[in-house]
Amino acid sequence: MSLLRDEEYFKIAEVKAREILDSKGIPMVEVDVVTNGGVLGRAGAPCGISAGKYEAVTLRDNDSSRYLGLGVLKAITNIQNVIAPKIIGKDVRMQRQIDKIMIHLDGTERKANLGGNTTLSVSYAVAEAAANALRLPLYRYIGGVNAHILPLPMFNIINGGPYSVTDLDFQEFMIMPKSAKSFSEVLRISVEVYHELKKVLKKHYGKKGSTPGHAGGYSPPISDPMEAFDRILEAVDEAGHTGKIVLCLDCAASHIYDKKEGKYVFMGKKVTREFLMDFYEDLTKTYPLFLLEDPLHEDDFEGHAELTRDLTILIVGDDLFATNLKRLEKGVKMGAANGIILKPNQIGTLSEAIDVAQFAMENKYAVIPSIRSCSRYIEPLADISVALNCKYCKFGAPTTGERTYHYNRLLQIEEELGLSLIHISEPTRPLYISYAVFCLK
Repeated sequence: MSLLRDEEYFKIAEVKAREILDSKGIPMVEVDVVTNGGVLGRAGAPCGISAGKYEAVTLRDNDSSRYLGLGVLKAITNIQNVIAPKIIGKDVRMQRQIDKIMIHLDGTERKANLGGNTTLSVSYAVAEAAANALRLPLYRYIGGVNAHILPLPMFNIINGGPYSVTDLDFQEFMIMPKSAKSFSEVLRISVEVYHELKKVLKKHYGKKGSTPGHAGGYSPPISDPMEAFDRILEAVDEAGHTGKIVLCLDCAASHIYDKKEGKYVFMGKKVTREFLMDFYEDLTKTYPLFLLEDPLHEDDFEGHAELTRDLTILIVGDDLFATNLKRLEKGVKMGAANGIILKPNQIGTLSEAIDVAQFAMENKYAVIPSIRSCSRYIEPLADISVALNCKYCKFGAPTTGERTYHYNRLLQIEEELGLSLIHISEPTRPLYISYAVFCLK
């Protein structure tokens, strides 16, 4: 009998876990799942710097004698002693069954016992093993024959927020090419603007202008978001791409929200929600703004609903939804936002992340997979984006470590599928968006 038809070939024989470092030198979990057929699936779960309070728990050792307490040996022990005995012998193609086993073993909503970094590392490794055993690329294994769209990336090129040396309150200033002939052309345009921006920032601010930020973008001495957009558009013009770019902004507003006073600390002043909402409206009138992410704090569903009604752009929830189906259901019911950032590490298993994405799409929400700090290749977000036919993705600056890997992976998939660009005009209303997408010929 062919090995590919032998059920034993797909059954898990061994689960290994180890502590490695992510791209920022912080410990993370890496897992190997090996089948009886000798097939290896290897993956790990990233842990972001910025984490919302509704995300799955990242299990750390809290042992100050190792890695400043950030070690993940407890997670390794959970995999070896708790999870592995329950999934050895299971068929790697039974993704949901294995994910449910881990969900039940943990028993908490936020994976507080086993750790979301623990469960997701195993979940990813199982999927990788199944795809490898079937001799399929991961996007084809997860998405089937209908996986045919490459996402249009948002490129983070100026960094602000609490993890940057700049005085900008908002966290990520991004560009997104709105028209091109191929994904490879979109990548080229974005990289050219990125490099041109360095020259522009040096011209205006000297050497300090091109200081790198936490996500690979620049961190110039700017405090006014409008000034940041002005510099970006100047770089767009200098790169010869005038009119080809729209702007996106991740406000990460929970970081500037003063819960006690119910106000936001913005540009050195305490301002109301209404002030911020008026500011966002001014941005949409002044700049080619396509998207606002987390424009208000993570519990303000009402404010997000009002912005969604009033502005003709995408309003996207990251901290707002935390890739959590219950929170997304609440958002849909209230009309809060019309897009969601998809981070599987926020929920803890691949199956749960797919369920969130499918529910979002059913309710006309844009689904935007976004990476977290990782060890280059071990989080398969590029493949997941194509598998789910996501129309956008958020992988950071196009020139740093693990982020570059994801863009290069999309180039490989473009070559495999033989994709061409269908350009459709710029969006006018958020719920009736016309996308520029890359579809199978």
